Amino acid sequence: MPAQQSKTVAWSCLLAGVALTAALFGCSSTTPGGDTTTLRIGAIPDQNPEKLNRLYDTLSDELSDQLDVPVKYVPVSNYAAAVTAFRSGSLDLVWFGGLTGVQARLQTPGSQVLAQRDIDAEFTSVFIANGASGLKPITSSDQLVQLKGKRFAFGSESSTSGRLMPQYFMKQNGISPDDFAGGRPGFSGSHDATIAVVQSGAYEAGALNSQVWDSHVEDGRIDPEKVSEIWRTPTYADYHWVAAAKLDQRFGEGFTNRLQEALIGIEPDTERRRTILDLFGAEAFIPAADGDYVAIEAVGRELGKIR
Repeated sequence: MPAQQSKTVAWSCLLAGVALTAALFGCSSTTPGGDTTTLRIGAIPDQNPEKLNRLYDTLSDELSDQLDVPVKYVPVSNYAAAVTAFRSGSLDLVWFGGLTGVQARLQTPGSQVLAQRDIDAEFTSVFIANGASGLKPITSSDQLVQLKGKRFAFGSESSTSGRLMPQYFMKQNGISPDDFAGGRPGFSGSHDATIAVVQSGAYEAGALNSQVWDSHVEDGRIDPEKVSEIWRTPTYADYHWVAAAKLDQRFGEGFTNRLQEALIGIEPDTERRRTILDLFGAEAFIPAADGDYVAIEAVGRELGKIR
């Protein structure tokens, strides 16, 4: 076969392949998630996957009924993955912590805060200690110095209540991460995991989300002989829902407002709604705005988590 004819055949095969790909996958404009008709929700994985799956699958059903669109929960592997998935367009609505929410909005122009729980406007972290650590209850923040030289665990590296704010309050009292045993803290990955590693004695102390700690205490999942609360931080704004830009273009004018209203409208008036609020550890969702997290952004920049 002449060289020119060979090139023509090869080019024709390439065009055919492109045409076949277009026929198989379609040529319409879609989001990176591949489906413009489904609202994809996600969340930072701050607790065990079983609880998260139950919570967000139940919430997806509620929102689907309220908004009359398909809603799907898409799990992510870690905090950073939640921010990345939101930035790429793979997630449309995400339950972020204070820090990750700020990071996500800074990286995703047009996104906006919609709501927070009633407990998130004045949230706290708790410091806990193993019973054999020798650590005593702290009555003033300057007593945090007793943590120096101890094996200390945060949750996720990007957690607001399990790392950012505890580190901030320690810094205010002259404690840096290299003051811990081994010259650095450990990272358990989640709040319930922090409880587990401190209760087991693998770490002498740790910091975590106060709501998770309180729920474990109320449910009798804490052995007070092995682990106890030693200090609770001052308050700060934390968890919140962040919505992607252009949802109105995909789902119709006013959709973002309807989404906010659906979240705020969840009341304990049905079994499903009571389950949602119970799993969130809240009595209601309330309106929230970007400006509620200015202080979190400032702390994030001070500690080098936002650049």
